[in-house]
Amino acid sequence: MGLGCVVVGCTELRELSLKWCLGVSDLAIQLLALKCRKLTSLDLSYTMITKDSFPPIMKLPNLQQLTLVGCIGIDDDTLGSLEKECSKSLQVLDLSQCQNITDVGVSSILKSVPNLLELDLSYCCPVTPPMVRIFQKVPKLRTLKLEGCKFMADGLKAIGTSCVSLRELSLSKCSGVMDTELAFAMSRLKNLLKLDITCCRNITDVSLVAITSSCTSLISLRMESCSRVSSGALQLIGKHCSHLEELDLTDSDLDDEGLKALAKCSKLSSLKVGICLKISDEGLTQIGKSCPKLRDIDLYRCGGLSDDGIIQIAQGCPMLESINLSYCTEITDRSLISLSKCAKLNTLEIRGCPMITSSGLSEIAMGCRLLSKLDIKKCFEINDVGMLYLSQFSRSLRQINLSYCSVTDIGLLSLSSISGLQNMTIVHLAGITPNGLTATLMVCGCLTKVKLHEAFKSMMPAHMIKNVEARGCVFQWIDKPFKVFYCSPGCFTQR
Repeated sequence: MGLGCVVVGCTELRELSLKWCLGVSDLAIQLLALKCRKLTSLDLSYTMITKDSFPPIMKLPNLQQLTLVGCIGIDDDTLGSLEKECSKSLQVLDLSQCQNITDVGVSSILKSVPNLLELDLSYCCPVTPPMVRIFQKVPKLRTLKLEGCKFMADGLKAIGTSCVSLRELSLSKCSGVMDTELAFAMSRLKNLLKLDITCCRNITDVSLVAITSSCTSLISLRMESCSRVSSGALQLIGKHCSHLEELDLTDSDLDDEGLKALAKCSKLSSLKVGICLKISDEGLTQIGKSCPKLRDIDLYRCGGLSDDGIIQIAQGCPMLESINLSYCTEITDRSLISLSKCAKLNTLEIRGCPMITSSGLSEIAMGCRLLSKLDIKKCFEINDVGMLYLSQFSRSLRQINLSYCSVTDIGLLSLSSISGLQNMTIVHLAGITPNGLTATLMVCGCLTKVKLHEAFKSMMPAHMIKNVEARGCVFQWIDKPFKVFYCSPGCFTQR
């Protein structure tokens, strides 16, 4: 059925997504704008919308949200074709990845959307002072997303001057973000609630001093890989931004003193401190004692942690839903036994924790009945016993990665009894045979994605693969060489 037939019969539509509908013509979009006058939300991402169909869409009287991600047919000429009386209702506009527009086009469209609340220009065009000054014509703007953009000289300063009502600002992966301009902008954006400066690698303590002294109402701060900010400056976050609910300090200079300062942020619900190599159980214990609302914690590759710190998190954060302990190599079953008391836990990542066994996993299966995502890759001591417990108690399991474990056909077949299992990664399991794998895939009727080693492709019946694919499952074939090594006396596996 063509789009024309749809819009003629659905004139009462309020929301419509045509994302990736590459065959939609300008005529069809014009018909849509003519017939579906009650539309409030429209997604035309990755379609071929052009100058001919853009103005009619922008004149929809009730349109509040327009998403145009990756629309290469949108250029400065298209954006400049609007009349100023257009789009009084539009509140959310997403032009991210529209790579054929420049600051000139952005300036043109902003003159036509005076009531805009949210604007996304990620991976779009360079940010220049003239473009930013036009933001003064949208005084209600609350959210500005500029991920991956290049800042020209004084572009960030202009944001501080022209966008004083901003509540959310994303500068993730932007180039040209420097201390002087960011500090100036932060001194003006005192009402900011959410700030993302992920991978702004040039900023130093100067920027963080400005952020923590001016934006004390922040509820979300994301600054992964801001490697030039010192551990001492990171302590300022806990001292001045006590309202934080979300904090990402992944791959930073954070140490135990910084964690102790963050313990003052008692409202924290999400804390990501992966690859923070200076933290230990001492600092993590303070988080466990002071942040009872914590729901998500990422401790990926924090090699200085042991069971003692994880036990404090499990005991002090009963609302915990997700924890990443991947490559925390000192973790044992004691951690899993303590986490099994967190009844709301739904995501557990323990990849590369060689001392964890099926005994600890069985406690998780019995205690965390909401478990839906599990990564046990390279947990060499987890075997069929752990799978049997999962099959009996983890009926909510949807995604599992059991590569390099000691699971055999018996354990794999037991998982097939979990009716809702959707995603499996089964790479380099020495105990799995083609017959066992074939039987499992035929029984798991809800699978949507399976990642397997390339070697199995020629070992399984072609008609079986086609049947599983016909049910909507996508196979991803991985070609990695097998490497044999010893993980404990009398035990060997492959990786």
